[in-house]
Amino acid sequence: MSIASSIPHTFTRERRQPWLRSVPAPAPVPAATTDPATDTDTATKAPASTDTTVPAVVAAPRVPTCHGTLVEYANFDHGASTPALVSVKAAVDRATQTYSSVHRGQGWTSQVSSHYYEAARDEVARFVGARESDEVVFTRNTTDSFNLLARSLPRRTQVIVFATEHHATLLPWEARRTTRLPVPLTHTDAEALLVEALKRATSSSVLVVLSGASNVTGEYWPVARLAAAARKRGARVALDAAQLAGHRRIDLETLGVDYVAFSGHKIYAPYGTGVLVGRADWLDAAPPYLAGGGATAKVGPLSTTWQTGPARHEGGSPNVLGAVAVAAACAAIRENRGAVESHESRLSTRLVDGLRAIDGVETFSIFGADAERAPVVTFTVEDVDSSLVSAVLSAEHGIGVRDGKFCAHLLVDSLLADEDADVTTAVRVSAGLATTDEHVDRLLAAVASLAASGPGVAYEQVDGRGWVPVGDQRETLVDLPW
Repeated sequence: MSIASSIPHTFTRERRQPWLRSVPAPAPVPAATTDPATDTDTATKAPASTDTTVPAVVAAPRVPTCHGTLVEYANFDHGASTPALVSVKAAVDRATQTYSSVHRGQGWTSQVSSHYYEAARDEVARFVGARESDEVVFTRNTTDSFNLLARSLPRRTQVIVFATEHHATLLPWEARRTTRLPVPLTHTDAEALLVEALKRATSSSVLVVLSGASNVTGEYWPVARLAAAARKRGARVALDAAQLAGHRRIDLETLGVDYVAFSGHKIYAPYGTGVLVGRADWLDAAPPYLAGGGATAKVGPLSTTWQTGPARHEGGSPNVLGAVAVAAACAAIRENRGAVESHESRLSTRLVDGLRAIDGVETFSIFGADAERAPVVTFTVEDVDSSLVSAVLSAEHGIGVRDGKFCAHLLVDSLLADEDADVTTAVRVSAGLATTDEHVDRLLAAVASLAASGPGVAYEQVDGRGWVPVGDQRETLVDLPW
C-alpha cells in the first residue's frame, strides 16, 4: 500500500470562541413542542424553492430516564441510521399488500411487484441525476455497493482514496494497487494531493474514490473540483454519498462522477437496501457479484451465459420492499429538497455554535472551523470518557448519540492525535429530519451541565452494557415486536 505524499499533515481542533458564553445547566426536560414538519425557516445557502414542509418522520417514542421520567427521544444519531419517513412506511405498507417475487412471474401480484421494483430503479436514477446509459443496481448497503464495484474493476486498476474515508469506502480495494492519501488540510490541499497521486499512477485504468460528506465531521468535500482533476487525467470517480444523499442534491453529470453509492437507512428508508449507480461497461464485463437465479440468461450443461444490466449483479430474490422504501425516500427528499436543506442548515448552525460555546468541549474539523457541513459535529468533553458522555446523555436526558471511532479509525486517530494519550474516541451528534429545536436545546444544556459538573448520578461499567447508572431501575429489555 502506497502513500502519495510524505508531507506531514495536522488537523484542526475547533477552539471555543472567547466571546461565546457557555450554555446554562439544564432545566427539567419538557415534552417537545416543535414539530419539524412545520418548520419554515430559510437558510441563506438553501436553493430557491417554494418547498415549505420537510417530510415527516415516524413519531419518536417516549423513552425512560434514570430519574423515573419519560421524555420524547431526541435522535442525534442520524449519521448511523435515520428513522423512517411517514411516506416510506406508507409505501412499504401498500407494497406489502401485493408483495411477491419479481420478474418472470405471470401472477398479478408478481406483475405488480415487478412494476414497483423497476419503477424504484427509475426513481433512484432521477434522484442522483443518472445518465441514460447508467445502471442502477440494488445492493444491501453502501459497503455492499463498493464491494461490488471493487469486484468489477478491470485487471490492474489502480485505486486512489483518502485516509479520511469510512471503512466501507476505504477497505474493499486490492491493497497492493491502492494509494491512500493523507488527510488534507484544505480543499486546495486535497486537490494537490490527488493530482500528485494521479501523476504517479502507471495503469491505464484508475479509479478515484471520494466522499461527499465526512462520516465523522459532516464536512462537505469539493467533489466536482476533485472529479474534474481526475477526469483531466483519464481517471474514473466513485462517490460515497452515504452521508451526502440525505442532505444535498446529487447530479452525476454536474459533479462529473462515474459511480455513486448510498444506503437507504441513511435517507429515512431503514429496510436494508443500498444502491450503486453508474457506468455500465465495467459492471457488464465483470463476473456476477452473486451467481444464481436471475443473474443468468442461459445455463447449459457446460457453460453459463450471464445477464447484462443490473440483473447481472442482483442474483437471487431481491429485496422488493427495500427498493420501494428507497424509492419513496428519494421521491420525498427530491420533492422537498429546499425545505430539507433549510431545516438542516439552521440545525447545523445551532449545533456547531452551541457546542463550540461550551467550556471543556473540543470540536473537530478536517478543513477548518468555517468549513460547510451537514448537521454533524464530533466532539470530546474534557476529562470525561466519550462512552460515558453518550451514556449520560441517554440515561439522564433521553438523547441518542454515537461514540467511538465511527468506522473511520484512521481519521479519528488523526483528529485526536494532539489530545491526551488516553483520549482515543469521541462523540458524534448527527441531526436530521427527526430533530427539533427542543432536542437541540436539550442536548446543548445537557453537554454544558456534564462539562461543568460531571454526571448527575453515579455510573458503573457493566460487561456487555458499558456505562450504566448505579441502581438503574429502567427495564433493559422490551417486548419483542412479533
